[in-house]
Amino acid sequence: MKLSVIVPVYNLEQFIGQCLESLVNQEVNFKYEIIVCDDASTDNSANIIQEYENIYPSLIKSVLKKSNQGLAENIRTLLTLAEGSYIAYMDGDDLALPGKLQTQVNYLDSHSTCSMVYHESDMFDSETNQSIRPYSDSFYNNKHIPQSANVNHLILYGTFLQASSVMFRRHDHLLDTVPDFCKIILDYPFYILNAGYLKGSIDFIETVLGRYRIHNQSFGAQTARSVERRMQSLADICEACVRARETFGIEEEIITRGINHHKFAAALYFLRRGKHELFLELIEDSVADGKFFDERHFTAYEQRKNPDKLKQELQL
Repeated sequence: MKLSVIVPVYNLEQFIGQCLESLVNQEVNFKYEIIVCDDASTDNSANIIQEYENIYPSLIKSVLKKSNQGLAENIRTLLTLAEGSYIAYMDGDDLALPGKLQTQVNYLDSHSTCSMVYHESDMFDSETNQSIRPYSDSFYNNKHIPQSANVNHLILYGTFLQASSVMFRRHDHLLDTVPDFCKIILDYPFYILNAGYLKGSIDFIETVLGRYRIHNQSFGAQTARSVERRMQSLADICEACVRARETFGIEEEIITRGINHHKFAAALYFLRRGKHELFLELIEDSVADGKFFDERHFTAYEQRKNPDKLKQELQL
């Protein structure tokens, strides 16, 4: 088996059919499988998945759980069942564009030092179907990300790859890439751990090969609306950086700069939302060691007592 596409699902009856349709219609010259795991959805997701499996029994394999176990266990189940030499991740509400799978497989086949490859994704409004912006090109740290990056770039600059754009090589530590310590954020440590174990490059394909759906019930949207979830996300992200040092021996300087950056990014999140006390707490914590991530970080710290002026200066 050349490729396994893993698709976790929970209450996605509006979108999972379109997602699977976009995957079964891929034109490829290799054998691949689509493994879908429904985490005891309370809507019609499981029935829709079964319908597609009945139509495409040689392509789709489904796991329909009887009790909800959470995203981490869902992904572990998918990784356990995956047989492919390459593994592609796909959120059940996103779309694969024509040529996605073949293009990424071709890239990994022809670039032996690349361990993980991702592509540009079109962010679109689910209600209007209108494009919003390209995910990677508009990433706020995009200028720091080379075409061929590595695990250090993930630690320093955050998640520059969209989840459903990622394909990586199989390795012996797959189940170790879904950590128990994360309560909210799974994708960031998942990328760091896969990249760390594989040790190769993380390469970017500029072609738009997928669509990233933006809607109010998405995991990211829920986090954006909740102070508690955003703070837990920060804790998860910082812990992922610490684990990278412990597991892969990444330099302390890189870990420290990465954690400072993530605290700075969280501070700006709260500044945008008028949560000035949380902004002040995090921006001061982000420079506790006297080190700044970049000029924006320095500016935010210098102007921390003037939030309105700072928002104008940083164009927030």
